Amino acid sequence: MKSSLCVCRPAMPPTDAPAPVVVSPGFLVASFATVPDPRRRQGTRYPLAALLALSVVAILSNCTSVLAIAQFGADAPLALRQALGLPAGKVPRQSTLQRLFAKLNPDTLIAVLARACGQVVPAPPVRASQGVAIDGKAQRGRLAADQTAGTVHGLSAYCHGVGIVLSQAPIVHAADKAEAELTVTPEVIASVDWHNRVLTGDALFCQRNICQQVWEAEGDYLILVKANQGTLYDNIRLLFEDPDPAATLTDRREATTVDYGHGRIADTRHLIASTDLVGYLDWPHHAQVFRWERTWTEKGTPHHAIRYGITSLPPQVADAPDLLAIKRAHWQIENQLHRPKDVTLDEDASLIHCGFGPDILAILRNLVLSLLHHAGITTIAAQLRHFSRHPDEALLLLVDFSPQNA
Repeated sequence: MKSSLCVCRPAMPPTDAPAPVVVSPGFLVASFATVPDPRRRQGTRYPLAALLALSVVAILSNCTSVLAIAQFGADAPLALRQALGLPAGKVPRQSTLQRLFAKLNPDTLIAVLARACGQVVPAPPVRASQGVAIDGKAQRGRLAADQTAGTVHGLSAYCHGVGIVLSQAPIVHAADKAEAELTVTPEVIASVDWHNRVLTGDALFCQRNICQQVWEAEGDYLILVKANQGTLYDNIRLLFEDPDPAATLTDRREATTVDYGHGRIADTRHLIASTDLVGYLDWPHHAQVFRWERTWTEKGTPHHAIRYGITSLPPQVADAPDLLAIKRAHWQIENQLHRPKDVTLDEDASLIHCGFGPDILAILRNLVLSLLHHAGITTIAAQLRHFSRHPDEALLLLVDFSPQNA
């Protein structure tokens, strides 16, 4: 398989012209090559790894549909196609890609990518130095096309700060949202290296088995608590909402942040942490509880929210300012993963619903955003427009996504 590409840099005076850069998809395409191919060997024209790599580079180049991916391959320079491992003079059609995506088992692709991401982003050496948010997401275009689908279609584990999806799982159960997400949560947790990492999640994931599983994997948890755990919720709420909490709390540590911008005025977050319930609560490995309060004004309208939570992190590892930072970082999964998938990568607009097709495309979109974040790119839409004019540079992201460059 040919695997090199001469990348032409912008024109410069001859004396300053850099030498051509030869690149190879390398690590990531080699990982793709370990995915079991569901197609019959007889008559197969295109290596599976090449088709997956082509799809990733095409999505990076702002070609977000299967038709656009096929058109990108047809228009791509010969050197780019050869670097991806496509045979000379042949390009896959839309129908070829659709059939492949419909047959390809998403679990096998997820397992390969989880191993690859685990090598690129190994677990940190210091306890609680990295958070991992878990949350589910629906594909709204799929809801319109498939009335039997559930209300949520995938669960992702997203690394705070790093911006890489460490693991994910498709949801095939047509149950209510909460039940559907919880069915695959143990599977997602089991595929992540939790050593020195902190699981963050909303109240849905406040489950004994989830907290126990993360703890046994040498990780920690920080999750919200609501009425789905009635006794736990009441105990924490009563601790902090006593008429005179200053008198009743023997351990009271606080932290506050104030932010401005994005149409909001004085966005204030205040957290109170306490160890007073340690030994009293019947909850696995808890070390602190906290009260989180937010007040903000948006477009002239004041807002106020109070939440309660529990964590296995002791104060000497994560004091009130640390808990507040971890809690806030959880929402990166919404702002940096789910929203770009819908707004920039057109996931909600996709009507693909045959077989495993929508799950495979969702996995590839997660990978594309992971590649961009790993490269330090935050302006996703602008970068995709740039790559649409310079697809050879998009290929470089596949090269840089490797353990050697992590």
